[in-house]
Amino acid sequence: MLKVLLPVDGSENSTKAVADFIQCGGWFRENPELHLLNVQYPLDGNVSLFINQADIKQYHQEEGLKSLQSARDFLDRTGITYQYHITVGDPAGMIVRFAAEKGYDLIVMGPRGRGGLKGLLLGSVTNKVMQLSDIPVLLVK
Repeated sequence: MLKVLLPVDGSENSTKAVADFIQCGGWFRENPELHLLNVQYPLDGNVSLFINQADIKQYHQEEGLKSLQSARDFLDRTGITYQYHITVGDPAGMIVRFAAEKGYDLIVMGPRGRGGLKGLLLGSVTNKVMQLSDIPVLLVK
């Protein structure tokens, strides 16, 4: 079965990429195994000196769930099964690393996320994932 990783940052563009990919479901002989991934940025500075690791982990989980909520709501409404994951680190690097470590066959992304003007033609994270990944990356628009 095809394992597909759908990175989601909570933006309308990333949720739209999930929806657009679902509409392309007829491309596949069997329904792919879908996994949503949200990558949280690490907290800056010396935060860990003042806040314990359990609270920091809980914060990242809560923020990750908020970012995944729109895509999860969409998939729940359509009745499509999926799994979701939350990690912490540099988004592009973590997406590529997570996909490789977990054996995904395809990464599906929108051309832009939250980055705004950072990438004029493609979002900076999307562009970097395309450069770093040995796994095929499908852009849906």
